[in-house]
Amino acid sequence: MKMNAYVAGVGMTGFGRMMDRGLKSIGAEAIEAALADAGVEKQDIQAAWMSNAAAGVLTGQECIRGEVVLRGVGMGGLPVVNVENACASASTAFNQACAMVSAGLYDVVLACGVEKMYFEDRAKVFGAFMGAVDIEQLGSILEGLQKSAAASGAKEASKSAGQNRSMFMDIYAAAARSHMQRYGTTAEQFAMVSAKNSFHGSLNPRAQFREAMTVEQVLASPMIAEPLTRPMCSPIGDGAAAAVIVSERKMRELGLTRPVRVVTSVLRSGWDHAGGEGLSEVCSREAFEEAGLGPDDLSLVELHDASAPAELMGYESIGLCPKGEGGRLVADGATWLGGRIPVSTSGGLLRKGHPIGATGLAQVVEITEQLQGRAGQRQVAGAKVGLCHNGGGNIGSDAAAQCVTILTGG
Repeated sequence: MKMNAYVAGVGMTGFGRMMDRGLKSIGAEAIEAALADAGVEKQDIQAAWMSNAAAGVLTGQECIRGEVVLRGVGMGGLPVVNVENACASASTAFNQACAMVSAGLYDVVLACGVEKMYFEDRAKVFGAFMGAVDIEQLGSILEGLQKSAAASGAKEASKSAGQNRSMFMDIYAAAARSHMQRYGTTAEQFAMVSAKNSFHGSLNPRAQFREAMTVEQVLASPMIAEPLTRPMCSPIGDGAAAAVIVSERKMRELGLTRPVRVVTSVLRSGWDHAGGEGLSEVCSREAFEEAGLGPDDLSLVELHDASAPAELMGYESIGLCPKGEGGRLVADGATWLGGRIPVSTSGGLLRKGHPIGATGLAQVVEITEQLQGRAGQRQVAGAKVGLCHNGGGNIGSDAAAQCVTILTGG
């Protein structure tokens, strides 16, 4: 969808373990930071899109999550839309908020994503991910993952899916093994993604993990589901991110000196397809066509690296390289800071963290700050165009939801 909306301000908590804080406290921190960054007051906000994915399962807070968080920060009386779309929840909230501004219905709106995932009962946490697939097919999905693992000799991947880890790591592991078999991609190349993102995360003060790792350290880490070692898997986490979105008229009224324009945001769901273009390919192609841009025009990308293989395969899906050449792209250094097309400069989901209901807006925060030249040590020189790629859930052989957003700086 073509947009005509601007990011006036962004805010974000650090991502990590917040055992003594709840949704209201975490969300308030990001919201207040975004309002301050935009230079607007709470009463200026005309509507809000509030994203959360797992509170119903993990805390019991259902139905009015956004209203609860906003009332906790002293914001009431405005229209509130609660958004839940698996790991694509926050990008969906941002997409819908931008669409309503672009349509001329509002001048100043808020999009916020907040998630609380650290609890003592880890099995309950991992069980929350089970709901991001078709639960009527859950038994056959788990059986298929176990058969795939057994057929390839993957001992760890053939047991405990969804019990001591998110079952999505098994889904990514199966896709990784297929990619290795088809294209000759290596475990070392997947480890390069994790090493790269660990370096980027070491430069991000809000990242959940700040330790830089070598490829050798990634490969020597505990195996989760072959070929994924622990640093190749995104962690659970607590955190929030928010953005204030305004119309062109309001942007001029506020006198924004470094406006970030939302050029397009494409949101689609998956479908049954046999080969050919998948969900990421279709969303990315549509976004580029609407923006009048191509992959070569991008300054940087925040990619949905819920696992290291997901980022590597994402290179190919959004057109950074041909199919099968993702391993070569990261091995050549192209996606590192200073490379041709830096990817996941925030540290990505792997190192910045992945509080699932906040992730998509955290990507918007990173791209916005990069386009405004305020990303500190991880600044991409001359950044002009950024792409956010955020997926969620799984149905059949593809993501259930996908959002691709392109932003440009002045």
